[in-house]
Amino acid sequence: MKKLLRHWPLTLAALLALLCAFCLWRVWTVSNLLPSQQAAKRWKGGSERDFAQITCLMPPVMQLTLDDVYKFRGEMYQKLKGAGYDIESEKGLYLDAWSTASTATVSSGRRIGDVQLVAVGGNFFDFHPLRLLSGSYIQPDDVMDDRVLLDKETAWLLFGAFDVAGMSFSLDGTPVVVAGVYEHEKDAFSKLAYGEDMRIYMSYSAYERIDSLSMNLNDGTLVGAVTNTVANAVANTLEKDVLRTIICYEAVIAEPVKGFAYGAVTEKFPLKTVSITENTYRFETDRLFKLLKGITERSMRRGTYYFPYWENAARAAEDRAALWLLLGVVTGVFPIALLFYELIRYAEKGKKKLEDEILPNTGKKSRELVRAWSRRRWERKHPDEVQADEYQ
Repeated sequence: MKKLLRHWPLTLAALLALLCAFCLWRVWTVSNLLPSQQAAKRWKGGSERDFAQITCLMPPVMQLTLDDVYKFRGEMYQKLKGAGYDIESEKGLYLDAWSTASTATVSSGRRIGDVQLVAVGGNFFDFHPLRLLSGSYIQPDDVMDDRVLLDKETAWLLFGAFDVAGMSFSLDGTPVVVAGVYEHEKDAFSKLAYGEDMRIYMSYSAYERIDSLSMNLNDGTLVGAVTNTVANAVANTLEKDVLRTIICYEAVIAEPVKGFAYGAVTEKFPLKTVSITENTYRFETDRLFKLLKGITERSMRRGTYYFPYWENAARAAEDRAALWLLLGVVTGVFPIALLFYELIRYAEKGKKKLEDEILPNTGKKSRELVRAWSRRRWERKHPDEVQADEYQ
């Protein structure tokens, strides 16, 4: 203990270095925790082609229709063609999904309850690979679009079991069929964002047809968070068909150069009032430092943007990763400074030893070698004199 106290700077530096390594490890684990942020990586697989994941969030008052989505998709393919891709023959250049949210009442016999309803389209479950307990996902090529995916809490409420694929129940008076039952994410960020509400997924096309769906947009009833209290006024003043609009659009796009997908989406997206997030790079070190720099402004919510629970979870993970990174930098300053100090100190000691001991001895040995070499050279040129010296 006395020895440790005697060398307390080295002891402190070692402890801080361990803490710094732990903080950086936590940054890495948090950055790779959420499956919803890894769609580009999963889509790439073993391909050499790079991809970027983009999320666009719209206020509920803005109308983004399926026609807008299909037109935007066509424009993005033209951007990819302009970047040198053969869009006619190359597959897997583009993947997208869209969603919106509401509330609904579900019932099965005497069992009844209120749930959060997420209407989805495109390849939604490629972006959000929820863990299935039974059945299957809703697929974009399903012949019938009346199939719904229940969370385990809703399945237990309605049927008292999880293996209920193929069974039917009522959704706001409309009969629907269970496609499968899922279990939501277990990480701390998703659990917090998911909340205690029950949740079901249905196809966007079926959602558009159902006239009796509740379109409540109060803060406490949305799947995520409407970030302004004017949502109450919006819900009371707008017609239902205006509210039946896509409020979350996600895409995975081939990325010939970094920033291509984000720039193309920013340029071509049909709505200008939109929050665009580049999920692929959101946990990079420079992005986290920018987040720390603007943390005060980030905490000030503006507008009426809707954040689904997976985006809220990602934002919470961003904040946590940024704080771990800051702590890693703070704890790493002293060990790095001490390391440089020791390197400089040893360099100075080495220089002094070099000048006082090594260089003089090296110089002496060098002079002796030069004299010996000169002597041998002279002997080769004057062999007679060398022989005479030997006789003497």
